[in-house]
Amino acid sequence: MIFLNILLLVGVIGFLCWLVFTLAVYALPLFVGVTVGMWAHDGGAGMVGGFAVGVVAAGGTAIVDQLVFAFARPLWVRLIVAALFAGPAAIAGYAATHGIAKHLMPSEGWQMAFSIVGAIAVGIVALVRMAGTAPPEPGMERTSVA
Repeated sequence: MIFLNILLLVGVIGFLCWLVFTLAVYALPLFVGVTVGMWAHDGGAGMVGGFAVGVVAAGGTAIVDQLVFAFARPLWVRLIVAALFAGPAAIAGYAATHGIAKHLMPSEGWQMAFSIVGAIAVGIVALVRMAGTAPPEPGMERTSVA
């Protein structure tokens, strides 16, 4: 029975890691949406109004950032947008890895070490995913040989 628990634990940890890596690009819109939604709720918009404003802010952030990254020509603009996405993704990766590490190892030093490695890995994955969405530079398109 304990063998099945270990297998289930490994499967759950693998699923959570896959989920963090898949959703890492959406950390910035989520952070913006939650922050704006809480601000609207505190400003008197109520629960429904705060949720609606947060959803609109998150969607607007995702759309604007993707469009800027896709159509901006200067490399420095793309790097700034990619860093804006990778920063919150790294923070989310740190928090997720630290949450898992707290349950698996008693040493706080090793927890911190694994959390930092998780933050770096998730940040790099977010950067790579952002780079994959960029259109090729003019004159760099692949040509098909017929």
